[in-house]
Amino acid sequence: MTGLELGGPAPDFTLRDQFGQDVSLSSYRDKKAVAILFYPYAFSGVCTGEMAGIRDRLDEFLTFETEVLAISCDPVYSLRVFADQDGLNFPLLSDFWPHGEVTRAYEVFDDVRGCPRRSSYVVDKQGRLRWSVHNANPDGRDLEEHLRQLAAAV
Repeated sequence: MTGLELGGPAPDFTLRDQFGQDVSLSSYRDKKAVAILFYPYAFSGVCTGEMAGIRDRLDEFLTFETEVLAISCDPVYSLRVFADQDGLNFPLLSDFWPHGEVTRAYEVFDDVRGCPRRSSYVVDKQGRLRWSVHNANPDGRDLEEHLRQLAAAV
């Protein structure tokens, strides 16, 4: 990270979820910590596994004190089908247009592939970045470790 620093403010955003509803990071301020997961593509093998891992362990992440938000540059309509098909019952947010604007703000946009690099952040209740990890393309072991670390961080 170059402009973002742990302990510094998390860039605010408002994106549409898989139901077409606006979700703003700032709406959680003073209420919940937020785990933000950037992933490249809905329906791809690794991303499907990662989102299923979050779904299967949602009780470790989603509590009265924390929220999970997953962000890709896929359109809302694709995210709706992805969520329905895989039983993903947490917000999948579309950074489709302007393409990758939020992903760029978090410095994880891959200009060559046109999608987010696989990255996760934890934002505390005061809107500050408290934890981050960046994974190129984790295999099963890496993914399990990533989810364990994320659960520990929230």
